[in-house]
Amino acid sequence: MACSKLFSGDLPELTHEIIQYFKNDITTLYSCILINRLWCRLAIPLLWEDPFSTHVQNFQFIKFYLHNLNDDDKAKFNKYGINNLLFFSNTLFNYPSFIKYFNTYKCTYSIEKWLATLIDNDNFDEVAKLAYKLIFKRFVENEGNLQSFEIIVFTTNDYKYLNDTMELTLQNPNFTCNIKTLMFHINHSYRFGITNSTNFLPFLKFLFSNCNSISSFYFKIFKFNASNFSLIGDCLSQMIVSQQNLKKISFGCNTFFYNSFSSLKNFNCSNILKTITFYLIDFKNIITIFQQVFNQLNVLESIHILYCYSLDSEFVQQIVSVTRPFELKSLFVDMGEISQVEPLELLLQKFGGDLENFGYGRYEFINDGLKQKKQQLFKLIIKYCTKIKYFDLGIPDIININLTLDLIENIKQNLNYLNIQFNFYEYYASYNEICTTILKNLGQILPSKLEYLNLCLKIKPNELKIFLENSQNTFIKKLFIRNITRDTDGDILPYIKEYIMKKKRVKYLAILDIFFDLFTLKNEVNEFKLYNITVQKYEEIYLQACDFVNNFT
Repeated sequence: MACSKLFSGDLPELTHEIIQYFKNDITTLYSCILINRLWCRLAIPLLWEDPFSTHVQNFQFIKFYLHNLNDDDKAKFNKYGINNLLFFSNTLFNYPSFIKYFNTYKCTYSIEKWLATLIDNDNFDEVAKLAYKLIFKRFVENEGNLQSFEIIVFTTNDYKYLNDTMELTLQNPNFTCNIKTLMFHINHSYRFGITNSTNFLPFLKFLFSNCNSISSFYFKIFKFNASNFSLIGDCLSQMIVSQQNLKKISFGCNTFFYNSFSSLKNFNCSNILKTITFYLIDFKNIITIFQQVFNQLNVLESIHILYCYSLDSEFVQQIVSVTRPFELKSLFVDMGEISQVEPLELLLQKFGGDLENFGYGRYEFINDGLKQKKQQLFKLIIKYCTKIKYFDLGIPDIININLTLDLIENIKQNLNYLNIQFNFYEYYASYNEICTTILKNLGQILPSKLEYLNLCLKIKPNELKIFLENSQNTFIKKLFIRNITRDTDGDILPYIKEYIMKKKRVKYLAILDIFFDLFTLKNEVNEFKLYNITVQKYEEIYLQACDFVNNFT
């Protein structure tokens, strides 16, 4: 009886609570739409609160945001060859009002993918910018209320999009007043410096005065060149100090690092802040105030250090001497920036037992000196760290490949994410031997279950077969394989089908070969779907260390 009432809509509050459990299960939400009007009305907002992540394989959803255009906007699209008939005159729901999570990069990527199916001309950038502005304007004007606002600027076009983002955001305080997550990731050239925009400083001031419920704040700002340099730094510091619920902060900006970090001394949330991430930070900039700040953070639980500089004895002495208890959860190092390994032993002696995420840099050139230092650090990790869940191998070398395998076997009880990406074959005489050693020995030492495995190597079909045979007892939720060999000695796909597809050993699969991308082969994608395996695009879901730390810790 209760079940009958639930599906008929007599218990709407309970139905709402149940559907919330399916928030991240897109397939189930689509099924809910088909039950009845109530279930549809409750499921649709969940499907459209993060559309640029949800609809990653079908970009036609963009048209729903461009419905009911006025004559001027229609004329602008017509000018570029996009017919009025492509857009809906009306829709069943006010889709823009459901937006909760907005990432500028994901939005522009989706728009450009959609437009690529419609036009191919010299005006592509202008049309994309027009579509972006109109869509973002719909979000702002249709009572959208963000929980997460991620502002990503990598290219000149991103900068152009951002001007519209800032201008329109300033027009409606309600759009951003309740954001919980705020990110700035700005990596732009001096020529098109982000601070050349007259809106940037007012935009920052607007955010810290309008948003006081931010719980996670990330800023990675590089290549900064501005006349109002100090004012922007002050705004970032005020953004931190003004928050009442800031639990997680990520520093990725040496330019403003000292002031923003020192602002934690006068921080309203000394009894709230739980997590700090340092990304590409030079610790010598804060060595004089490090303990002073840390000893005032009463409930700090963990810190994460990713590819930072000045990890020397002076810094290590400062961090191990902090009186407040906390854990070092992540340590990713670029061996080229490590002058001596000995100070790191003191660091690992104190924090190694709690270390969960570890990895090496993937862009360093491995010379004999670095190989020796890497060997020393491998031995320390094996000795002190047994709880590693995420391991990034970095650039392997023939001297340390056996130690690498020993480490993986040593931590396999907790290991859940493994990243092996070695695509610098033209620089390494021992490249073939390293790839062969990994593929022939990795399978038998993997744990029974992995959340994520990325293999980017020179992959010979017969050696991949050995790996797949040896790892038959391992279920891998997300398996990504990138074969960078240019040899034409066979096809790896038959072995993938035999050992992966037919045995249903993965849930998500991405394969990027020198000759094909599995995601683009529709017949193959449909065949894998019959075995409940979802084929995804390799580049779109590759998990970097900084993304993992920010999103999964």
